[in-house]
Amino acid sequence: MVASTTPSILIFDSGVGGLSVFDEIQDLLPQVNYYYLFDNEAYPYGELAHETLVERTTKLIEQFMRKHTIDLVVIACNTASTVALPALREFLSVPVVGVVPAIKPASTVATIGIGLIATPATVTRPYTHELIKDFAQDKPVELLGSTRLVEMAEHKLRSETIDLIELEQILFPLKDKVDVAVLGCTHFPLLKEEIQQVLGEAVLLVDSGNAIARRVKEILALVADSEVKGKREIFSSATPFSQRALEKTISKWGFATIQSSPLET
Repeated sequence: MVASTTPSILIFDSGVGGLSVFDEIQDLLPQVNYYYLFDNEAYPYGELAHETLVERTTKLIEQFMRKHTIDLVVIACNTASTVALPALREFLSVPVVGVVPAIKPASTVATIGIGLIATPATVTRPYTHELIKDFAQDKPVELLGSTRLVEMAEHKLRSETIDLIELEQILFPLKDKVDVAVLGCTHFPLLKEEIQQVLGEAVLLVDSGNAIARRVKEILALVADSEVKGKREIFSSATPFSQRALEKTISKWGFATIQSSPLET
C-alpha cells in the first residue's frame, strides 16, 4: 500500500505502555501522523475476560475510526494482540499490526537461558507457550509474570521514582539464570534502564518494538523524512490518574493535552 498523502497511524493500548512502540515507529517514520488511544478505563487488560477485551477493543477502535481517517492500526498490547487481532482484522479495512513477545530473536542469541518478563495473562496464554515450543526448545525459559511492573511503568511516566529494591525482589527469580531477558509487555521497555541495572549489564534485554516499527514501515512503503514531522494526538477512554504529570512527560514526544474518547454505549 503506497500512500499518496501523509498516512495516519492509530496506536492502541490499555495504558501508556504502547508509547514504547510509538517511540520506535516515530524514530523510523517521523513524518507520519500519529494518534494514540488508550483504554485506561479498563486497564489492565490482562485481568479482563476474553469476550470483554475483544468487545472493548473493537468498539473503541471502530468508533475512533469513524471520526478519524486511519491508514494502519497498531495494537501495542501483547494481551490484546493475542486475543483481539482476528476480530479486528475481520472488520477493519486497513492493516492491523500486533505485538508478540520477542521469543524468536531471543533464542538466536541466548546461550544460558531466556527470561520472559510479561504480564501474568501473557505468561499463561497458550500462544506464548507455542512461541516457546516453536523457537526456544533448546533453551531453558524462565517465565515471570508481573502486574506490578506494569504499574511501576505507569508511575514512571508520571515522573515517580522507581523503587529498585522492590524491582530487584520482583526480578529475583531470573538472577544468574538467564543471559537474555524478553520484555514481553509494551510497558516494560519504559523500565529498561532500571531492569538493566537490576539484572546487570551481562543480560541482554530484547523487545519487539523495533520489529514492529520495521513492519509498519514495510506495509506503508515509506521512506523516512526527517525534515517533516507529522502531528501527534493522544486520547483516553477515561481521565487518567495524575494527568498533568503524565502530560508533562509525554510532551517530549510531541503530545499535548490528553483528549477524551470514552466508550460509547
